[in-house]
Amino acid sequence: MSVCFSSLYNSLPGRARTQTQAGLKLAQPTQNAPTKQKLNADTPFAGAATTPRRRLVHGSSVPRSSPPAPPRATPPLATMLQSKSFVKKTKQGRIQKVVREHYLRDDIYCGFVPCSACDAAAERKLDAAAAAILVVDTNVVLHQIDLLENPAIEDVVLLSVVLDEVKNKNLAVFNRIKALCTNKARRFYVFANEQHRDTYVKDMVGESSNDRNDRAIRVAARWYQSHLGGSVKVLLITNDRDNKRKAIEEGLNAETVESYVRSLAQPGLLDLVVVSTSGDVTMEDVEDHRPSKKKVIYSEHKPMSEITSGLRCGIYHQGKLRVNRYNPFEAYVGSESIGDEIVIRGRSNMNRAFDGDIVAVELLPQDQWHESKSFIADDDEEEEEDVHLVPNSADDAPRNTSSTQSTVGSSAPSVSSRPLGRVVGIIKRNWNSYCGSLQPMPMPAGSGGVAHALFVSKDRRIPKIRIQTRQLENLLNKRIVVAVDSWDVLSRYPSGHYVRTIGDIGDKETETEVVLIENDINTRPFSTQVLACLPPLPWTLSPEDLANPNRQDLRHVRVFSVDPPGCRDIDDALHCTLLPNGNFEVGVHIADVTNFVHPGTPLDEEAAQRGTSVYLVGQRIDMLPKPLTEDVCSLRADVERLAFSVIWEMTPDADIISTRYTKSVIKSCAAMSYVEAQARMDDSRLVDPLTVDLRNLNSLAKIMRQRRCERGALTLASAEVKFEIDSETHDPLDIGIYQIREANQMIEEFMLAANISVAEKILKHFPLCSLLRRHPSPTKEMLEPLLRTASSVGLNLDVSSSKALAESLDNAKRDDPYFNKLIRILATRCMTQAVYFCSGDLTFSEYYHYGLAASLYTHFTSPIRRYADVVVHRLLAAALEIAKLPPIFQDGPQLTGIADNLNYRHRNAQMASRASVELHTLIYFRTRPTDTEARIVKIKANGFIVFVPKFGIEGPIYLTPKGDKGGDWVVDEVHQRVTKPGTNISYAVLQTVRIHMEVVEPQPHRPKLQLTLI
Repeated sequence: MSVCFSSLYNSLPGRARTQTQAGLKLAQPTQNAPTKQKLNADTPFAGAATTPRRRLVHGSSVPRSSPPAPPRATPPLATMLQSKSFVKKTKQGRIQKVVREHYLRDDIYCGFVPCSACDAAAERKLDAAAAAILVVDTNVVLHQIDLLENPAIEDVVLLSVVLDEVKNKNLAVFNRIKALCTNKARRFYVFANEQHRDTYVKDMVGESSNDRNDRAIRVAARWYQSHLGGSVKVLLITNDRDNKRKAIEEGLNAETVESYVRSLAQPGLLDLVVVSTSGDVTMEDVEDHRPSKKKVIYSEHKPMSEITSGLRCGIYHQGKLRVNRYNPFEAYVGSESIGDEIVIRGRSNMNRAFDGDIVAVELLPQDQWHESKSFIADDDEEEEEDVHLVPNSADDAPRNTSSTQSTVGSSAPSVSSRPLGRVVGIIKRNWNSYCGSLQPMPMPAGSGGVAHALFVSKDRRIPKIRIQTRQLENLLNKRIVVAVDSWDVLSRYPSGHYVRTIGDIGDKETETEVVLIENDINTRPFSTQVLACLPPLPWTLSPEDLANPNRQDLRHVRVFSVDPPGCRDIDDALHCTLLPNGNFEVGVHIADVTNFVHPGTPLDEEAAQRGTSVYLVGQRIDMLPKPLTEDVCSLRADVERLAFSVIWEMTPDADIISTRYTKSVIKSCAAMSYVEAQARMDDSRLVDPLTVDLRNLNSLAKIMRQRRCERGALTLASAEVKFEIDSETHDPLDIGIYQIREANQMIEEFMLAANISVAEKILKHFPLCSLLRRHPSPTKEMLEPLLRTASSVGLNLDVSSSKALAESLDNAKRDDPYFNKLIRILATRCMTQAVYFCSGDLTFSEYYHYGLAASLYTHFTSPIRRYADVVVHRLLAAALEIAKLPPIFQDGPQLTGIADNLNYRHRNAQMASRASVELHTLIYFRTRPTDTEARIVKIKANGFIVFVPKFGIEGPIYLTPKGDKGGDWVVDEVHQRVTKPGTNISYAVLQTVRIHMEVVEPQPHRPKLQLTLI
C-alpha cells in the first residue's frame, strides 16, 4: 500500500517527542542503544504503508497517529534505530529534555509498474516502458525545475532527502516539484529513502551534511539498481562532479543534466538546461566585439557572516528593494533601522539586485546625497518612459526622491533630504520567470548552432537577460518566458535560460497571457479535487436550510441588488423597509459563501491561494469555480439564496438605533445595473415600492456620506476607464472615463457601513485574531509632489490630517471646472496602499483607515471574489456562536501569512487589471490617431508629463530631441514651469495643451502610444 504526497505529515512514525519532569514520561533507551535521529515530519512521502506500527519500548507505548496494523509474519515494519537526547531551557525558564526518534521500515515500495517484489497494492507511477529511471539530486531540482516540468522528462524518483533539502532552501521550487509529484498525469514518484531500512544512512564523523546527503542519494540509487535487477536502467542525474565520480566508482550509472538531455535528441530541451555561469564572460565578449577581457563591472557581494555582523552593528541596513516602475535605474529600500527609504541610484549601486530582493545596503557618505536633474527617460537609456494609466497610489506613481528640488541650471547640486546607498549583499533572492522578447546578438564562430541573445522583459524594472538558444529563428517575433540563473560580477547582465514560448508579439491573447504571467495570476483550471467540493447541481434550497434556527427566513422582504452592467457574480443585495415608528430597517445581504466553502478543504485552500478574482477587460479569472460564483452563491433575481445579513434600524437622519447579524434566506426581486437604478430614482413618474426603496436608501446614503466627510473621509478622484468591446472580435470599439453616479455612491455607502459594523463585532470577540484592513497615513514625502504642484498655482493645502486635507480639497475651487477633479487625482497618487492585517500584530492606533477616517474597517461584502471576506465571515459566524472558529485562527504566524498573501494577490490583481486596460488602450489607438486636450501634471528638464482626461492615461511630451538633456529650455522647479529663453513660450503645471496621440514602433515589435504637442 502507499500514502499520498502529504500523508507523511500525519502518518509516519518517528515524530520528535519531548519529555519534561512534569510531563508524560516516555521510555528511555538503554545505555547501549544507538543515538536517535529526528524524522522530518514535513517530508513529502509516497511509498509507505498507510498503517504505521506502534513500537513498545521498556513497556511504554509511544502513541501513533493511526491504529496498529494486523500482525504479519514478516520482520517488524518499524524498528527504533537510534536515540539522541539533549536538554534545553524553555522561554519560561524550565529545563526540558528532548528526545529524537527515527523509525525505519521495509514496506516502502519502488513505484515501478512491473516490479514483482513490491506489494501488489502499492502505488506505481514509473512506466514499464521507461528507457531509464531517473534519480535526481537536490541541485538538479533546485536549478533545473523548468526542465523537470517539461513533459519530455518522466519516470523520475524524488527522494525524501532531496525534498527536505529543497523545501529548506527554496519553498517556491518545493511547491512546483510537489505539484509534479501529485499530478497523476506525470510520472514523478516520491521514495522515502530516509525511512527505508536499506537506504537510510548514518552520519559519519567529520562528514558534512551535504556529503552525507549526497551519499544517501547514491545509496538509494544503488538500492533501486539492485531492487529492479537490471529490468530497467537506473540513472543518477547530477551536475556535481564529485558526486558523479563517486557514483561511477560505486558501479552506478550517472550523467550530468546536459548529457542526459542531449541523449534525448530533442534540441529544444537544451534551451531549458541551466548552464554554468562560466558562459557569462564569453557572452559579454561577444556583445562588446572584443577579445576575452575580464573586466569587473560590479562589486562582490559580502558574505552572510559579514552582512549579519554589519546589520547588528548598524553599518548595513536590511530591506526589500523596489525598482522604480518609471525609471529602472532607480530603486528604494525601506529600512526600519533608519525609519526611511534609502534611495539606490544606478545599476552599479543596485549591484545585481532584482526588484523584490531582500538586500543589505550601505549608506553613501552624506556629501554624496546629491539630487540629479529630473529628466524623461528615453531610448538612449535603454528604457523610454511610456504612456500608462494614471497611478492610483504612491506605490504606482513615479517616485520623488527628495522633499526639495533645485532649479535646473543652478551652480551646485542640492543635497537630498533622503539617504542614498548601495547594495552590498543579497539576503534573499526574488528571481522569477519573466515575459518578453529576444534581441539577437552576433553568433560567434564555432558556436555549434548555439545563438546568444539578450532577452528584453516587458517589465521595465527587469534588466536585460542573456540566454543561449538553439532555436533563435523560431523565437524571434515571439513572446517567451525566461528564467534567471545567475549574475556574475564580470557580466553587465544576468544569465538565464529559455522556458517556453507564449505566442506572437502583438497578438491580443498572447499579450493578455503575458499580463497574467507577469502578475502571477493563477489561471489553471480548477482541479477535480476542488470541483468535488461543490454541492450537487442544480442546487436548490433544502428543508434543512429553512429549519436551521440560526438562519432567518427573509424571503418575504423586498430585496434587490445594484451592480455594474452584465454582472453575474452578485455578492450583495439590500432592502429598505419603512417601520411603523417612522424609522427604516435597512439590510445588507451578502452571499453566504462559507456555507459552501468549508475550512481546510481543497476548495478552501485553492481560494486562499488565489486570494481574489481578477478583472481584465472583457475577462474575469475567478477565485471560486463558476458554479458557485455565477449560480449557487450569486444573489440573482427571482431565486432563493443563502445570505449573511447585517440589519440596522435607522432614523430618517441615518442614525443607527440597533444592529443585528444573522444568516438568512433571501429572494431578490430585482438585479439592476447602476444605470437602471439611477434612472428609476431620477424618473419622478415612478412611485412603485422598489423605486421608493431606492430613493429612501439614497437619502440615507447622502447623509451617511456627508458625515463621513465631516469626520475626515477623503473624496478622491480616479481616472478609471471603460471600454465598449466588439462582441465578435473582442477588440475595443470605444474608450472613455467611467461615470460615477449617485447609485454607485449609494451602494458604496452601505457596503462601507456593513464592513465597519462587522469589524466592530469581530474585534470585540476576537481581539487578537481578527482580519482587518488599514490604510496608513501618507508620509510628508509622499505628499510633497501634491503640495509642490498646488503651491505653484497659488493653492495652499493643509495635510496635517485627513480631515484637513479633505477640507482643503473641497475649497480648491477655480473657474476651471476640471481643476478640482485634477487636484483630487493628483492627491490619489500620493496615498499609500490599504492593506489587510491580523489584529494581534499591531496596536489599536495602527488600525486606522486614513482614507475612510475609520478607526476600524474590514472586508465582509464580497466573499465571492475576495478570500479576505471569507475569513471575516467565519469570524462573524464564530462571534455569533453559530459556528466554531477554525483552528487556524489560533496560529498567529499563519494568520499573518494569510494577510500577506491577500495583500500580494490583491496588489497583483490591481496591476493586472491596469495592464489589461493599457493593452486595450494601445489596441484601440493602433488604428485611431487622435487629437485631444491634455493637462500638464509634472515638469521635467527635457519635457513634461501630461494627463489625458478623456482617456485616463498619462505620458511624456518631449520638448527636446531624445537624448538631449534639457537643451535650451530652463526649468523652474519651484513654480513648476519650463521656459525657452528669448521667447514667450513656456509651459506650466496644470496648463491645458493640445496633443496628438498615435501608436508608433520605435523598436521592432515594441509598439507604444506616442504623445506629441500640436
